[in-house]
Amino acid sequence: MLRIREAIVVEGRYDKNTLSQVVDTVIIETRGFGIFKDEERLSLLRRLAEQRGLIVFTDPDGAGFVIRNFLKGSIPPEQVKQAYIPDIYGKERRKRKGGKEGKLGVEGMRPEVLEAALRRAGATFFGEEAAAAPISPPLTKADLFVLGLSGGPGSAEKRKALLDALDLPAHLSANALLEVLNALYAREQVIEALGKLSAPLAGENLFEKSEKNT
Repeated sequence: MLRIREAIVVEGRYDKNTLSQVVDTVIIETRGFGIFKDEERLSLLRRLAEQRGLIVFTDPDGAGFVIRNFLKGSIPPEQVKQAYIPDIYGKERRKRKGGKEGKLGVEGMRPEVLEAALRRAGATFFGEEAAAAPISPPLTKADLFVLGLSGGPGSAEKRKALLDALDLPAHLSANALLEVLNALYAREQVIEALGKLSAPLAGENLFEKSEKNT
């Protein structure tokens, strides 16, 4: 059983049951959209975020992103980390039919996928040395443009390919992608991932170009 410092917020009890088999920490349910009107539960999440940090771990569908965005606007961003699971299509065993978008939620993920998502989010694992923070500067909107991830022909398709390669959900917009990439990866890692998707990108000093444009 893995132990982490941060508390985790999920959508429902089946998500909580699944995560409880992987990680030992406080796990709070939003009860779906119920969190929008539950001031007591939101107050608890704020206290947990302030005292030990909070990881938002919602499903990769539209409803999950609505809840995630609500929490992002309700809790100081420096106290919150974002965990994302990949878009995997299928149906949880307990359900007679799949969700509206046909994607598996947190409850349908394998333990190793959940652990990987927590590590990408920067969860603090007890008994492990903290990884050194990346020394490279964060990505900018100009970087995304130079990399072909926004504002140009085929940028949406390139973003989708990158999201697939990094096991991130397809609902991320260009702005959300920038936030997530800076939270989870160093810029060199993004270049490397793009290089594997498109050979011409590999080895190009793209960020020097973007810095000239800023």
